[in-house]
Amino acid sequence: MPRSTLSIAIITLNEEANLARTLASAKFADELIVVDSGSNDRTVEIAHSFGAKVFTEPWRGFAGQKNFAIEKCTGTWILSLDADEELSIELQNEMKEMLKTHTETSPQIEGYRLRRRNIFLGRWMRHGGYYPDLKLRLVRNLNGAGAPRFTERLVHESMQIAGRVETLKQDYLHYGYPDLNTYLEHMNQYSMLGGRIAAAKGKNSRSWPAFCWDIVLAPIFTFLWNYLFRLGFLDGREGLLLHLYHSAYVSWKYAKAWQIGRSERS
Repeated sequence: MPRSTLSIAIITLNEEANLARTLASAKFADELIVVDSGSNDRTVEIAHSFGAKVFTEPWRGFAGQKNFAIEKCTGTWILSLDADEELSIELQNEMKEMLKTHTETSPQIEGYRLRRRNIFLGRWMRHGGYYPDLKLRLVRNLNGAGAPRFTERLVHESMQIAGRVETLKQDYLHYGYPDLNTYLEHMNQYSMLGGRIAAAKGKNSRSWPAFCWDIVLAPIFTFLWNYLFRLGFLDGREGLLLHLYHSAYVSWKYAKAWQIGRSERS
């Protein structure tokens, strides 16, 4: 019985600083799929240099773009990676062993969660709820009804599948925030998208007590919970900055939801 095959799907936009590292860690896969949404740097050139199949697709949103990439995959298993992520050597080996033991007709397990190390300002965030940051990323390709899909959300999309899910033992790395400028730019973008989601759920903070809770008290409790009770302080100066600014993100998100609600009411 032939072993299972693996397709790795990545979406990109101006990722020349990250993509080579990601693809180098993924080159053991049987198929590399890169869906680019209009890069004007060397992203596409780098993808071709690693033998990836490159598709150009206008931006559909995070979930839509990732689902488009999944649809292009032909392997027995699909791994969805972001362009700023890297598979550790240990995880590569673990996945190779998984592919050997899972034939195309192997029953039961339909997906695997992966353990993610978040690297912030060059430091691995081991505490404060940031590790292990379990993500369902490796799924069986069902090719049709019941095929794996990302939920249609503006931000923080997640994969949904039916069936048994297990967790692999080894880690992959996320290099999303090499400096504060990058982090703050992302949080500004994500807080706007998160604000739209919150506003759609009615979290517009129309009453004064709700406004104070969302904008002031919820961020404070978020900081205290993650930094003190979940031991985020053990991650040094980087941990302090991460939890402080993440708490600010919570305030921004609800402030933008309130702003959206105020605009709609007026």
